[in-house]
Amino acid sequence: MAIIGVQMMMVKEQVAEQGMFEVLTRIKDLGYEAVEVSQIPMDEKNTADLERGVKELGLLVGALSVALKGGPTATGDNLEDHYDKIVDDCHRLGATHVRIGMMPFTAMASKQACEDWAAECELAAQRLKADGVQLCYHNHHVDLAKFDGETLFDIVRRVAPTLHFEVDLHWVQRGGMNPVDMLERYTGVCDLIHLKDYRVRTLPPESLELLADPERRGEFFNIFRNDVVQFAEVGQGTMNWPAIIPAAEKSGAAYFFVEQDDTYGRDPFDCLKDSKEYLAGIGY
Repeated sequence: MAIIGVQMMMVKEQVAEQGMFEVLTRIKDLGYEAVEVSQIPMDEKNTADLERGVKELGLLVGALSVALKGGPTATGDNLEDHYDKIVDDCHRLGATHVRIGMMPFTAMASKQACEDWAAECELAAQRLKADGVQLCYHNHHVDLAKFDGETLFDIVRRVAPTLHFEVDLHWVQRGGMNPVDMLERYTGVCDLIHLKDYRVRTLPPESLELLADPERRGEFFNIFRNDVVQFAEVGQGTMNWPAIIPAAEKSGAAYFFVEQDDTYGRDPFDCLKDSKEYLAGIGY
């Protein structure tokens, strides 16, 4: 069975305030067995605490987040400028995967731009593979947009066969595809999975006041179109996890990382607790 862990972007503020090792201890106490590090500086202090978490807590570092190159949307280390450091960090922590969280927006603008970016990913994936590290790409809903009938996701797969994938199941559903169909289609290259639920909430009562005001009616429809769908704790939304998780296992995933992009004011550890309890309740 795949190892269930935490996408640490959820607790980046707690790492900054409390320290990496304290946060890792709380994650372990919740019953998680691994972490994926994202949006957290991989400086010496955090890396040493991660190493301590591996040795003292038995946590696995399933993946580190990287960018292909530096740029306005890149956070943390990138493979162009920090390649040796990234590989050294992986070997030090026992991490077998690094993941790119999103392609640059410029690569989404045309089929040629996407192919060019994917070709660069292929070269990076080949280089990392020679050093014992697998490069993965994480999708969003936009990756299901099409050029000439081919999704961005499929373009990347075609041009970069050495690259594997981190399939974010919430974003697959948000992009209009059944997550089970995606997992079946990408069997064999879905190394990492994001378990993230998809909640459709009721309209907030205060929004109806906007509807009644002709000058603010546009604000109401913005809420209706954009704010009704939310990220949710696993088991608290509409995702069919009893069907999805077996399909994710069958696809060959090594790690499942629980992630919730926005907790809407809740303590992220409470959200992680609810997600873990739900997963345990259905046998995971």
